[in-house]
Amino acid sequence: MGPQRIVCLTEEPTEVLYALGEQDRIVGISGFTVRPAQARREKPKVSAFTSAKIGEILKLQPDFVVGFSDIQADIARELVKAGVEVWISNHRSVDGILDYVRRLGAMVGAGERANDWAEELRRGLDAIEAQAATLPRRPKVYFEEWDEPPITGIRWVAELVRIAGGDDIFPDRAIEPLAKARILEDAAEVVRRAPDIILGSWCGKKFRPERVAARPGWDAIPAVRDGELHEVKSPIILQPGPAALTDGVARIAAIVQAWGARRAG
Repeated sequence: MGPQRIVCLTEEPTEVLYALGEQDRIVGISGFTVRPAQARREKPKVSAFTSAKIGEILKLQPDFVVGFSDIQADIARELVKAGVEVWISNHRSVDGILDYVRRLGAMVGAGERANDWAEELRRGLDAIEAQAATLPRRPKVYFEEWDEPPITGIRWVAELVRIAGGDDIFPDRAIEPLAKARILEDAAEVVRRAPDIILGSWCGKKFRPERVAARPGWDAIPAVRDGELHEVKSPIILQPGPAALTDGVARIAAIVQAWGARRAG
């Protein structure tokens, strides 16, 4: 049977449970949830990312709350003190996302369906990686998830860039789980690493390529010179859930393949 009244403090458990056909268990969601759109229409919104309406959550009488990362530690503490069972996942990689799908599915008695879906997601990634092998060469990619200060991409993003055919220019920073460790103290380091493509996904606001191109010295970057500055919408890449493994990586792959086609021509 598993838990019957689940509150999802982030989007990815909501998306997973809907995909597995277990949405009736969900009694509350994050206000930042955009996938699936149906969830926004029919589920109460009881949390942001760093804050939550603890009283409203308790009124829903949840028997299980799912959150993500140390950033939600305070929310989890309050709920645990109130006697609620809480699971805070902390996965930061593509394999971690696939394992998350399997584990959450198992918790609600949908382990077989979750395993099948995880395998389907893996096959999709393998197909994109196979297509990437046909590129004339691999572009160097700078992924920026915030602009002031510049913050580079997290691990699952760097891995998806690689699967899509590119090479993240800050692999050393991608392994850092906390955003503060991925802040670029010297933005000129991007100039020195000379990316062929710049991907922007400014969490919660529109990416402005003209602002990036206007940064001092950045006109020397191949991506700026060639106009290869592209937005990847944050809802499909910056959450460690199924969206990143489907629409997110597909968007990156399309950008990389188009870049390769222009070079091949």
